[in-house]
Amino acid sequence: MKVSLRLRSTLVVVFDLVAVVVAWFGAYFLRFNFEWAPVLAAHEKADEALLVLLAVQLITCRFAGLYLGMWSFASLPDLRRVMKAVVISALAIILLTVFAWPAVSIPRSILVLYPILLLGVMAGGRILWRMSREGLLHPNSQRVKGTPVVVVGAGTAGMMLVRELARTDDWHVVALIDDDPKKLGLELQGCRVEGRVSDLPEVMRKHQVKHVILAMPSASPETLQRITSEATRTGSHLFTVPGLGELMSGRVAINVMRPVKIEDLLGRKSVQIDTDNVQAMLSGKRLLVTGAGGSIGSELCRQLSRFSPATIVLVESSEFALYMIDSWFKEHRPEINVIPLTGDVKDEVRMRQIFDQWTPQVVFHAAAYKHVPLMEVGNAWEAVRNNVLGTHRVATEAIRVGAERFVLISTDKAVNPTNVMGTTKRLAEMVCETLQRQSPVTKLQTVRFGNVLGSTGSVIPRFQSQIAKGGPITVTHPDITRYFMSIPEAAQLVLQAAAMGNGGEVFVLDMGSPVKIVDLAQNMIRLAGYNEDEIKVVYTGLRPGEKLFEELLADAEETVATQHAKLRIVKARCTADDFMQQIADWQLRVEPLSDDEVRRVLKHWVPEYTPQYQ
Repeated sequence: MKVSLRLRSTLVVVFDLVAVVVAWFGAYFLRFNFEWAPVLAAHEKADEALLVLLAVQLITCRFAGLYLGMWSFASLPDLRRVMKAVVISALAIILLTVFAWPAVSIPRSILVLYPILLLGVMAGGRILWRMSREGLLHPNSQRVKGTPVVVVGAGTAGMMLVRELARTDDWHVVALIDDDPKKLGLELQGCRVEGRVSDLPEVMRKHQVKHVILAMPSASPETLQRITSEATRTGSHLFTVPGLGELMSGRVAINVMRPVKIEDLLGRKSVQIDTDNVQAMLSGKRLLVTGAGGSIGSELCRQLSRFSPATIVLVESSEFALYMIDSWFKEHRPEINVIPLTGDVKDEVRMRQIFDQWTPQVVFHAAAYKHVPLMEVGNAWEAVRNNVLGTHRVATEAIRVGAERFVLISTDKAVNPTNVMGTTKRLAEMVCETLQRQSPVTKLQTVRFGNVLGSTGSVIPRFQSQIAKGGPITVTHPDITRYFMSIPEAAQLVLQAAAMGNGGEVFVLDMGSPVKIVDLAQNMIRLAGYNEDEIKVVYTGLRPGEKLFEELLADAEETVATQHAKLRIVKARCTADDFMQQIADWQLRVEPLSDDEVRRVLKHWVPEYTPQYQ
């Protein structure tokens, strides 16, 4: 390998020296109209100048950094280095003519023609080499290789993508699509812009293409949805590229392209958190996460591992879920001291044992029963025990051992609830608000947000399963809407809220705009390469306790802004003085309450609760 590189470098130097000779004699031939006799006569006294020029060329090319670039990737910076070398070489011959050999007669036209020819030979050689490497000298033979693909976007990202794909034998770009009317009919890297996004199906039929690559990293969700709709009208598969920053760094390649995901269409932007404050809250601390194997809990644990905690205690009632998150740490973050513990938050003895042994400094309470229909029929009392009494038990233990913070993961279903699950989560919020008034050290906070994309039991995994089976997709109502955010986004905002809170707050996350579930289903059908005729959407009717739309704030609540754009604080009403007595009575109860009895008591403590299932 070293010999090859040395030989390659030698050949480059030889080429540049030959370029000097060619440019020098070429200038003379042009000066004397390609007649040999005058050239030879004029050059008899200029041989020494040519030898000096060769020596100057060696020095100036290295000084200009000309041998730092790779010919296969020759570009404008390389052309700038060539021009620098040529200018220095031209100045050298002028100075030599004036000061060193004033008796040597070099025609003045040579001083003009020589640098022009030298620039043409040196730059042209590099450009031709790159063109040959990229197959541009024989475009017809190159374009028959690989799978045909249409690229949407003729900007910077599109240019870099087309260039990268030209280096592979897996794909070849047959056309470009762009909505900018100024680009229509133009070519980018030899590929023609053949139409707008609305013309995409026609262009794909013309070239018999079944794959589309989206090269618009900053495209809006509306644009993405429009492109997805147009692409899937012909049953095509849609891919996208990484962000523009990665493209500009030169890392774009076929192996980093990925299919467009439903998250892209929802337009959730990446979250920026105050890393310093979160680091100060977590670094070197003993952390405890309940529900550590769940969708939110496991992502929360992964995010926590970034901030160098002393220990993360994983508390989980599901053995399999605990095994999975523990295995992730063993594989990806073996340096983190992780304590995987099975335990049920309803178990007073087990919780006391865990808190006594590990005395956590920061507690994240993500354990909860969250599936609305399941909690409505036959499980209402268990929802109270787990969501309300479990929260009270864990929070009480955190206060008892002097934890610095306790963070409850709540839900938008706690606002004006119509179901048992949402109402019990509202009671859990009230537990934290009440305990805060009794806590001298521990700061208790609540973070409330909507649905998370891909969480266990959510619509997206269910829709994916239904699509894989060939449909139909079942949606409860054509007008039903929900708020969505990604699991990493939710987990990061939980950490941000925890670092900001002073105790007693209920934080509301910015969930963006609500999404119609039927639109979500249709987008997922298109992304899977089908249309609504191939996979039907069937409406099944609202399930017990299910609302048409979710709310993030109750009617009687207001919010105040925080220093973080995606977090606001709810100014909730105070809880009744005898509320904690109800909690104590429930803790002592042995016999379960019926579903109807649970609803009656829940209605008493949460007046805005309007049960839909009787």
